[in-house]
Amino acid sequence: PEERLSLADPEWSDVHVVTGALKLFFRELPEPLVPYRLFDPFIEAVKLPDPQEQVERVAELVQSLPPPNYATLRYLLAHLCRVMERVDVNRMTRQNLGIVFGPTLLRPEREPGSLAAGMAQQNQAVELLLAHFDHIFPA
Repeated sequence: PEERLSLADPEWSDVHVVTGALKLFFRELPEPLVPYRLFDPFIEAVKLPDPQEQVERVAELVQSLPPPNYATLRYLLAHLCRVMERVDVNRMTRQNLGIVFGPTLLRPEREPGSLAAGMAQQNQAVELLLAHFDHIFPA
């Protein structure tokens, strides 16, 4: 039988519980929202020396996502942009959101020997997606 949840239940009133559930959902997907085949190209794009080139390359990569991944990523990032607007209340800066969601949305197929190796770039990729949301996800 299907389990019914009510978001009105007190257990869901803590934003950390909801965020944790959301992150767990994305982490448990058989493949991340940014598919494994695009992990290296995303990391390479973030490493480009020219910031404008970074944005253009990431925008191209985002356009190449399968439609359900594109739509979900766009929806999630639009929400995170709204979260950033309340930074004075929630302290969720673009950098903090990158740290929280980078490894969840963008991860290599095989974990690297050094966990910290790609992590900074994973975070930077999410920061770049948030910073240039309107350009990367045109209306």
